[in-house]
Amino acid sequence: MKCVICKTGDVADGTATVTLQRGETIIVIKDVPAQVCAQCGEYYLTATMTEQVLAMAEAAVSKGAEVEILRWAA
Repeated sequence: MKCVICKTGDVADGTATVTLQRGETIIVIKDVPAQVCAQCGEYYLTATMTEQVLAMAEAAVSKGAEVEILRWAA
């Protein structure tokens, strides 16, 4: 698959660092399995992975974290 952003890079299995913000809370999740563009680094998550990442972020927000840095653990 070609990258939708740069249009030239090939997308392959890899990992990404996902950063999300809601209000004053910032969540960083490292080593998330993703499809990553070799040219520009843009990443694509599956629907299942997106649900899991959002659940992790929601848990951080609900406990009142200001900054939460997590490493993906399968």
